[in-house]
Amino acid sequence: MNAYSRFLAACACALPGLLCLPALAQTAKVSLAAPVAGNITTPVFVLNSLEDSVSVINPSNWTEIKRIETGKQPHHLYLTPDEKSVIVANALSDSLTFIDPKTAEVQRTVRGIIDPYHLRFSPDMKWFVTAANRLNHIDIFHWDGKEMTLAKRIATGKTPSHLWIDSKSSTIYSTMQESDELIAIDLATQTIKWRTKTGSTPADVFGTANDKFVLVALTGGDGVEVYDVSGKEPKRVKFIKTAMGAHAFRAFGDKRHLLVSNRVANSISKIDLQTLEVVDSFPAPGGPDCMDVTRDLSQIIVTSRWIRKLTFIDVASHKVVRQINVGRSPHGVWTLDHSPR
Repeated sequence: MNAYSRFLAACACALPGLLCLPALAQTAKVSLAAPVAGNITTPVFVLNSLEDSVSVINPSNWTEIKRIETGKQPHHLYLTPDEKSVIVANALSDSLTFIDPKTAEVQRTVRGIIDPYHLRFSPDMKWFVTAANRLNHIDIFHWDGKEMTLAKRIATGKTPSHLWIDSKSSTIYSTMQESDELIAIDLATQTIKWRTKTGSTPADVFGTANDKFVLVALTGGDGVEVYDVSGKEPKRVKFIKTAMGAHAFRAFGDKRHLLVSNRVANSISKIDLQTLEVVDSFPAPGGPDCMDVTRDLSQIIVTSRWIRKLTFIDVASHKVVRQINVGRSPHGVWTLDHSPR
């Protein structure tokens, strides 16, 4: 168990004034309103990290129609550039599972990808990058449209977590959960450009469209740090207070707003990327983690990590409109019918 896992298991006791996370999950009240379709016609995939499986949700009747066995501890997933496969990264099995995003059929398994916790393709589609959260390195692979070949393994420091690649495919940003750092890797030279200290337990990282700012969610704190990365060295320019356990990001899809899940506070904050201020919030019971947004922007889909559910939140009413039972510790979530990222 790494430092981040220990943090999740004991964060309620470590953070004064908070109930245990199981207690929060049990006492969270959900007001179920009439379901909204959300214009979803393709399967919704949910990664069950502690059951080594993917739940496949049928949007026609909102039921789990099957579970796909994967390798051990699938945490995150990503669509291939040709949009023909969704890749599930199995951290403890050193493997990737390729699944058809429309039919939910397994296409193939790629082995020998060491500890793939988080994953991302570069915008120019030339590089595939994985973060080895447990083994403290980042791998950069050449991508030829089908296969990946390791180009460089970079020792990063303790517990690389989430990845972001800028729009020019020139820089990889990664958070270091255990050493409380943000690092930047130059893709041309495949070397670390700089590292800077962050607040407690940095998790997800997100870059603005103009590549000027990088946002870092602090799971060990109550908000988001903003760094200006336009110069040779990063500058921390702002702290956006959201709520306890700020963890995962998802662009809302309107080219202006960003969502962040606050895992301990059981909420989701909406940040205006022009003003860098919180402009809205939504209830999200059960330890909200990864999110997706429906194509019509009407619903937020979020994994409720502590209560084994997938939760749908209506944006207009700010109410939970649907919850679906899935496996243990649901983490990544994704559907092809999503809003722009």
